[in-house]
Amino acid sequence: MSESSTSTSTSTHVVVVTGANGFVGARTCAALVERGASVRAVVRRHGTAPALPGVEERVGEFTDPAFAADVVDGATVVVTTVHPMGSDRGTQERIGVEGTSTLARAARDAGVGRLVHVSTAAVYDRSPSVGDVDEASALVGEDGGDYGVTKRDTDAALGRVDGITRVLVRPPAILGPGETSVWNTLRPAAVRDQPEARRTTPGATFAWVHVEDLAAFLADVATGRVADATDPERGPVAGECTPVNLAAEPASTRDYHETVTSAVGVEPEWAEGPAWTGRIVADRARGWGWTPRVDLAGALAELGEGLRTGGARSADEA
Repeated sequence: MSESSTSTSTSTHVVVVTGANGFVGARTCAALVERGASVRAVVRRHGTAPALPGVEERVGEFTDPAFAADVVDGATVVVTTVHPMGSDRGTQERIGVEGTSTLARAARDAGVGRLVHVSTAAVYDRSPSVGDVDEASALVGEDGGDYGVTKRDTDAALGRVDGITRVLVRPPAILGPGETSVWNTLRPAAVRDQPEARRTTPGATFAWVHVEDLAAFLADVATGRVADATDPERGPVAGECTPVNLAAEPASTRDYHETVTSAVGVEPEWAEGPAWTGRIVADRARGWGWTPRVDLAGALAELGEGLRTGGARSADEA
């Protein structure tokens, strides 16, 4: 554990979770409940929050300053999981960059102690010539795609919200079952239905983490099981903005692609050419006490079994 903590006991925590009905958000709510926290589950539609003891559904738009101020009032921690991936650039900026910043400022003004933000490893430059990537590595430029750039800009915006401890959790591909899971459901559907999606560079790195391990880490940081520290290698620095990478054991795109193509009944196509072959260095997370429980064999077995039993659905179906 880290050096010191401002929290008293887990049961005192009131945690606001945005996107509480989403792939990551729902599992984070469950992990928080397991740790004895009370959860304010922010959703856009009534009746969609996880039906768990200790979870209170709060319906509204966290981009609205009035709603943001209301939902964080009396909370101890905020966990943000929402980013409209796949939407147009303007929507990603409005909800991701501006909306998350609005909620962060409301949390700070309400005296919330921590904000834990689900960022992404896509904020890093992972060009073919780049090696391993840690929290000090270069970020994507303006040619990094709408998702990578707007997530980068969200991180930067949160970095400017002083007066609250901010943690930027940066996972790569998130594996795990779910109707809206990109890597277990939506991407495999594309591989099944679109011949061009079956082509990939087999030696490229497939950096990944399982959603259950991600949710456990988010809940541990939110409930103070990972305490404040003066050294970011040991925990979040109080009052500062600390990024932390989260990645499991090394894998290649061949590992992922062969599992998917075999399960959906199509042949893979292998491409030649330069590709990123480094790794996402997660030593900082391990220094905070995190150890992933799901190994590559288990994650791929779960992926394949889910697809064979009908788990690959198109974006429209999901």
